[in-house]
Amino acid sequence: MFGLNLSQSATGDPVGDARHAEELGFDFVSTSDHPCGTHPSSETWTLLTWVAAHTSRIRIATRVLGVPYRPPAMVAKMAETLDRLSGGRLVLGLGGGYSDEEFRAFGLGVPTPRQKVDGMVEAIEIMRGLWSEPGFSYEGTRYRVERADLEPKPERRIPLWLGTYGPRALEATGRLADGWIPSLGFAPPERAAAMRDRVRAAAERAGRDPDGIACVYNVPVRIGDPAAGTSATGDPGVLEGSADQVAERLLGLRKLGFTSFNLMPSGPDPRDQAERLAHGVLPALRG
Repeated sequence: MFGLNLSQSATGDPVGDARHAEELGFDFVSTSDHPCGTHPSSETWTLLTWVAAHTSRIRIATRVLGVPYRPPAMVAKMAETLDRLSGGRLVLGLGGGYSDEEFRAFGLGVPTPRQKVDGMVEAIEIMRGLWSEPGFSYEGTRYRVERADLEPKPERRIPLWLGTYGPRALEATGRLADGWIPSLGFAPPERAAAMRDRVRAAAERAGRDPDGIACVYNVPVRIGDPAAGTSATGDPGVLEGSADQVAERLLGLRKLGFTSFNLMPSGPDPRDQAERLAHGVLPALRG
């Protein structure tokens, strides 16, 4: 699967961008989860719900929800509703929570790294329990539910993708998740292969098929246009060059075990970049 980033900016046109991505043949759109900041932005869940209501085929992914922002039981209910109303198009991405400054600013308390991983694991166990069992109870160190009923149950297994990096979080990914979606900036190629191996080893220890876990690389990209005088930015966190060069580099990342990519267009005109990716890069990746 090949996805395209949707900006959280409150000044953008997320529906238009998502429809454009759908027309271009992308498989999913995704957006990150940073509710606090000085730049005007939209709340992730509300944004993706609005997008889902105005598209028909393309999948909708959270990349990734910070677990401490929302009670897991409520996220379970929200996810079932959005998945059902969108016709089974939700990919629920979760993470332990990145920005301590955002937690502090919103009065949520700042979890320790261990608490972030524990909370993410407990959130997954609560969601899966509510999606499958009546009168579900759970007592964790971070979250709890007591004889909770969630109806209707999801009509399908809602895929859970985790954005994880540390040893304990990677182990939890292999043990519990349907997908792993690290970002290039936090998991550069020279480290990503070893991290993926840790995920796969944890899956095997848990008696799971490691090939059943989607490996999705979140990669900023920029296709330049030498004829128009577009020059490279030199940013090491962005794959840039001609369409052929970007395709070649992404194909090289496949050798690390990544079967899917979420592409984040970089530059002043994201729709132009999306078209360049769709016509000049996706055919090579799909081929």
